[in-house]
Amino acid sequence: MATPGTLNASLLIRTFLRTYFVGAAFNTRGLQTVGLALAMEPGLTAIYPDPVELRHAWKRYMSVYNTHPLWTPFLVGVFLALESRIARKQFPEAMLEQVKSTVVFTLSAVGDSFFGSSLIGFWALSTACLLAAGLPVAAFLMAAALFLALNAFKLATFIMGYRQGFAALTRIKSWDLVNWARRLKVLNGALLVLLWAIVWPRETDALAWAGGVLMVLGLAYGAGRLRINREILVGAGIAAGLFFLWIRL
Repeated sequence: MATPGTLNASLLIRTFLRTYFVGAAFNTRGLQTVGLALAMEPGLTAIYPDPVELRHAWKRYMSVYNTHPLWTPFLVGVFLALESRIARKQFPEAMLEQVKSTVVFTLSAVGDSFFGSSLIGFWALSTACLLAAGLPVAAFLMAAALFLALNAFKLATFIMGYRQGFAALTRIKSWDLVNWARRLKVLNGALLVLLWAIVWPRETDALAWAGGVLMVLGLAYGAGRLRINREILVGAGIAAGLFFLWIRL
Protein backbone atom coordinates (compact mmCIF):
# COMPACT_ATOMS: atom_id res chain seq x y z
CA MET A 1 0.00 0.00 0.00
CA ALA A 2 1.36 3.44 -0.91
CA THR A 3 2.20 6.09 1.67
CA PRO A 4 2.27 9.88 1.46
CA GLY A 5 6.01 9.64 0.88
CA THR A 6 5.27 8.01 -2.47
CA LEU A 7 4.23 11.41 -3.79
CA ASN A 8 7.66 12.83 -4.47
CA ALA A 9 8.48 16.42 -5.39
CA SER A 10 8.39 15.77 -9.14
CA LEU A 11 4.94 14.22 -8.96
CA LEU A 12 3.61 17.03 -6.77
CA ILE A 13 4.94 19.66 -9.20
CA ARG A 14 3.20 17.90 -12.09
CA THR A 15 0.00 17.77 -10.08
CA PHE A 16 0.18 21.46 -9.20
CA LEU A 17 0.77 22.48 -12.82
CA ARG A 18 -2.25 20.44 -13.91
CA THR A 19 -4.51 22.47 -11.62
CA TYR A 20 -4.12 25.37 -14.07
CA PHE A 21 -6.25 23.39 -16.53
CA VAL A 22 -9.16 22.73 -14.19
CA GLY A 23 -11.57 24.64 -16.44
CA ALA A 24 -10.19 23.43 -19.78
CA ALA A 25 -12.89 20.76 -20.20
CA PHE A 26 -15.72 22.56 -18.40
CA ASN A 27 -19.08 20.99 -19.24
CA THR A 28 -22.68 21.20 -18.06
CA ARG A 29 -22.73 17.66 -16.68
CA GLY A 30 -19.78 17.63 -14.27
CA LEU A 31 -18.68 21.29 -14.51
CA GLN A 32 -14.94 21.13 -13.57
CA THR A 33 -14.88 17.37 -12.92
CA VAL A 34 -12.66 16.52 -15.90
CA GLY A 35 -10.11 19.14 -14.86
CA LEU A 36 -10.09 17.84 -11.30
CA ALA A 37 -9.58 14.26 -12.53
CA LEU A 38 -6.67 15.41 -14.71
CA ALA A 39 -4.99 17.03 -11.71
CA MET A 40 -5.58 14.03 -9.43
CA GLU A 41 -4.42 11.38 -11.92
CA PRO A 42 -0.67 11.34 -11.04
CA GLY A 43 -1.32 11.22 -7.29
CA LEU A 44 -4.05 8.59 -7.41
CA THR A 45 -1.93 6.37 -9.64
CA ALA A 46 0.94 6.56 -7.16
CA ILE A 47 -1.22 6.07 -4.05
CA TYR A 48 -3.18 3.12 -5.47
CA PRO A 49 -0.84 0.79 -7.43
CA ASP A 50 -3.56 -1.90 -7.33
CA PRO A 51 -5.78 -1.38 -10.44
CA VAL A 52 -8.92 -2.46 -8.57
CA GLU A 53 -8.36 0.03 -5.77
CA LEU A 54 -7.45 2.70 -8.30
CA ARG A 55 -10.72 2.24 -10.19
CA HIS A 56 -12.60 2.44 -6.91
CA ALA A 57 -10.79 5.68 -6.00
CA TRP A 58 -11.58 7.19 -9.42
CA LYS A 59 -15.29 6.87 -8.69
CA ARG A 60 -14.90 9.50 -5.98
CA TYR A 61 -13.96 12.05 -8.66
CA MET A 62 -16.70 11.37 -11.17
CA SER A 63 -19.36 13.50 -9.46
CA VAL A 64 -19.95 17.22 -9.93
CA TYR A 65 -17.05 19.46 -8.93
CA ASN A 66 -17.06 23.22 -9.21
CA THR A 67 -15.23 25.89 -7.26
CA HIS A 68 -13.28 29.09 -7.82
CA PRO A 69 -10.16 28.20 -9.86
CA LEU A 70 -7.81 29.79 -7.31
CA TRP A 71 -8.97 27.26 -4.69
CA THR A 72 -8.40 24.16 -6.83
CA PRO A 73 -4.68 23.79 -5.94
CA PHE A 74 -5.55 23.91 -2.24
CA LEU A 75 -8.36 21.38 -2.62
CA VAL A 76 -6.25 19.03 -4.73
CA GLY A 77 -3.58 19.14 -2.01
CA VAL A 78 -6.21 18.30 0.62
CA PHE A 79 -7.64 15.51 -1.53
CA LEU A 80 -4.20 13.94 -1.98
CA ALA A 81 -3.56 14.06 1.76
CA LEU A 82 -6.93 12.47 2.50
CA GLU A 83 -6.46 9.80 -0.18
CA SER A 84 -3.12 8.85 1.36
CA ARG A 85 -4.85 8.39 4.72
CA ILE A 86 -7.76 6.52 3.15
CA ALA A 87 -5.34 4.16 1.42
CA ARG A 88 -3.79 3.35 4.80
CA LYS A 89 -7.27 2.85 6.34
CA GLN A 90 -6.73 5.78 8.70
CA PHE A 91 -9.73 7.76 7.36
CA PRO A 92 -13.04 6.47 6.00
CA GLU A 93 -13.92 7.19 2.38
CA ALA A 94 -16.94 9.17 3.58
CA MET A 95 -14.66 11.92 4.92
CA LEU A 96 -13.53 12.87 1.43
CA GLU A 97 -17.13 12.87 0.20
CA GLN A 98 -18.07 15.22 3.04
CA VAL A 99 -15.31 17.62 2.03
CA LYS A 100 -16.35 17.52 -1.62
CA SER A 101 -20.03 18.05 -0.86
CA THR A 102 -19.59 20.95 1.58
CA VAL A 103 -16.20 22.67 1.60
CA VAL A 104 -15.83 22.79 -2.19
CA PHE A 105 -18.97 24.87 -2.66
CA THR A 106 -18.29 27.00 0.42
CA LEU A 107 -14.87 27.92 -0.94
CA SER A 108 -16.48 28.64 -4.30
CA ALA A 109 -18.65 31.32 -2.68
CA VAL A 110 -15.69 32.75 -0.74
CA GLY A 111 -13.59 32.81 -3.90
CA ASP A 112 -16.29 34.57 -5.89
CA SER A 113 -16.65 37.20 -3.16
CA PHE A 114 -12.96 37.83 -2.42
CA PHE A 115 -11.18 37.10 -5.70
CA GLY A 116 -13.97 37.34 -8.25
CA SER A 117 -15.45 40.68 -7.22
CA SER A 118 -13.43 42.49 -4.55
CA LEU A 119 -9.85 41.81 -5.64
CA ILE A 120 -10.53 42.04 -9.37
CA GLY A 121 -12.45 45.25 -8.75
CA PHE A 122 -9.48 46.62 -6.79
CA TRP A 123 -7.10 45.78 -9.62
CA ALA A 124 -9.38 47.29 -12.27
CA LEU A 125 -10.03 50.53 -10.37
CA SER A 126 -6.38 50.91 -9.33
CA THR A 127 -5.26 50.39 -12.91
CA ALA A 128 -7.81 52.91 -14.17
CA CYS A 129 -6.61 55.48 -11.62
CA LEU A 130 -2.95 54.97 -12.51
CA LEU A 131 -3.59 55.14 -16.25
CA ALA A 132 -5.79 58.22 -15.87
CA ALA A 133 -3.01 59.85 -13.84
CA GLY A 134 -0.49 59.12 -16.61
CA LEU A 135 1.38 56.33 -14.81
CA PRO A 136 1.27 53.33 -17.20
CA VAL A 137 4.51 51.81 -15.85
CA ALA A 138 3.10 51.76 -12.32
CA ALA A 139 -0.09 50.15 -13.63
CA PHE A 140 1.95 47.41 -15.36
CA LEU A 141 4.10 46.79 -12.27
CA MET A 142 1.02 46.52 -10.06
CA ALA A 143 -0.58 44.01 -12.46
CA ALA A 144 2.64 41.97 -12.52
CA ALA A 145 2.88 42.03 -8.71
CA LEU A 146 -0.74 40.86 -8.33
CA PHE A 147 -0.20 38.13 -10.93
CA LEU A 148 2.85 36.82 -9.07
CA ALA A 149 1.08 37.09 -5.71
CA LEU A 150 -1.92 35.06 -6.89
CA ASN A 151 0.31 32.33 -8.31
CA ALA A 152 2.31 32.28 -5.09
CA PHE A 153 -1.00 31.95 -3.22
CA LYS A 154 -1.95 28.95 -5.34
CA LEU A 155 1.39 27.23 -4.75
CA ALA A 156 1.45 27.99 -1.02
CA THR A 157 -2.11 26.75 -0.45
CA PHE A 158 -1.41 23.60 -2.50
CA ILE A 159 1.55 22.79 -0.26
CA MET A 160 -0.43 23.64 2.87
CA GLY A 161 -3.36 21.49 1.77
CA TYR A 162 -1.12 18.49 1.07
CA ARG A 163 0.93 18.82 4.27
CA GLN A 164 -1.91 19.55 6.69
CA GLY A 165 -4.81 17.77 5.01
CA PHE A 166 -8.16 18.22 6.71
CA ALA A 167 -6.60 20.50 9.36
CA ALA A 168 -5.79 23.08 6.67
CA LEU A 169 -9.50 23.88 6.36
CA THR A 170 -9.50 25.35 9.86
CA ARG A 171 -6.56 27.57 8.96
CA ILE A 172 -8.33 28.82 5.83
CA LYS A 173 -11.38 29.68 7.92
CA SER A 174 -9.24 31.74 10.31
CA TRP A 175 -8.21 34.04 7.43
CA ASP A 176 -11.75 35.49 7.46
CA LEU A 177 -11.69 36.24 3.73
CA VAL A 178 -15.38 37.15 3.65
CA ASN A 179 -14.81 40.16 5.89
CA TRP A 180 -11.64 41.05 3.98
CA ALA A 181 -13.76 41.09 0.83
CA ARG A 182 -16.06 43.64 2.48
CA ARG A 183 -13.10 45.82 3.42
CA LEU A 184 -11.79 45.67 -0.11
CA LYS A 185 -15.17 46.75 -1.43
CA VAL A 186 -15.04 49.82 0.80
CA LEU A 187 -11.57 50.57 -0.56
CA ASN A 188 -12.91 50.09 -4.07
CA GLY A 189 -15.55 52.72 -3.35
CA ALA A 190 -12.79 55.16 -2.35
CA LEU A 191 -10.85 54.31 -5.52
CA LEU A 192 -13.96 55.00 -7.59
CA VAL A 193 -14.27 58.46 -6.05
CA LEU A 194 -10.56 59.03 -6.73
CA LEU A 195 -11.05 58.02 -10.35
CA TRP A 196 -13.91 60.50 -10.71
CA ALA A 197 -11.71 63.23 -9.26
CA ILE A 198 -8.98 62.44 -11.80
CA VAL A 199 -11.09 62.21 -14.94
CA TRP A 200 -13.89 64.65 -14.14
CA PRO A 201 -13.72 67.72 -16.46
CA ARG A 202 -12.19 70.60 -14.53
CA GLU A 203 -14.66 73.08 -15.99
CA THR A 204 -17.63 71.25 -14.45
CA ASP A 205 -19.23 73.28 -11.70
CA ALA A 206 -19.80 72.10 -8.15
CA LEU A 207 -23.52 71.52 -8.71
CA ALA A 208 -22.88 69.09 -11.57
CA TRP A 209 -20.24 67.28 -9.50
CA ALA A 210 -22.59 66.93 -6.54
CA GLY A 211 -25.40 65.76 -8.79
CA GLY A 212 -23.22 63.07 -10.36
CA VAL A 213 -22.06 61.81 -6.98
CA LEU A 214 -25.62 61.70 -5.63
CA MET A 215 -26.82 59.85 -8.73
CA VAL A 216 -24.16 57.14 -8.37
CA LEU A 217 -24.87 56.80 -4.65
CA GLY A 218 -28.55 56.44 -5.45
CA LEU A 219 -27.85 53.76 -8.02
CA ALA A 220 -25.68 51.89 -5.50
CA TYR A 221 -28.43 52.11 -2.87
CA GLY A 222 -31.02 50.90 -5.36
CA ALA A 223 -28.90 47.88 -6.33
CA GLY A 224 -27.67 46.99 -2.84
CA ARG A 225 -30.61 47.76 -0.57
CA LEU A 226 -33.68 47.89 -2.77
CA ARG A 227 -32.56 44.98 -4.99
CA ILE A 228 -33.58 46.76 -8.19
CA ASN A 229 -32.40 45.11 -11.41
CA ARG A 230 -28.96 46.51 -12.28
CA GLU A 231 -29.69 46.80 -16.00
CA ILE A 232 -32.70 48.99 -15.18
CA LEU A 233 -30.59 51.14 -12.88
CA VAL A 234 -27.83 51.57 -15.47
CA GLY A 235 -30.41 52.56 -18.06
CA ALA A 236 -31.95 55.04 -15.63
CA GLY A 237 -28.53 56.48 -14.85
CA ILE A 238 -27.67 56.96 -18.53
CA ALA A 239 -31.06 58.55 -19.18
CA ALA A 240 -30.61 60.92 -16.23
CA GLY A 241 -27.16 61.90 -17.43
CA LEU A 242 -28.38 62.61 -20.95
CA PHE A 243 -31.30 64.62 -19.59
CA PHE A 244 -28.94 66.69 -17.45
CA LEU A 245 -26.71 67.40 -20.45
CA TRP A 246 -29.76 68.37 -22.51
CA ILE A 247 -31.06 70.91 -20.02
CA ARG A 248 -27.55 72.37 -19.66
CA LEU A 249 -27.24 73.04 -23.40
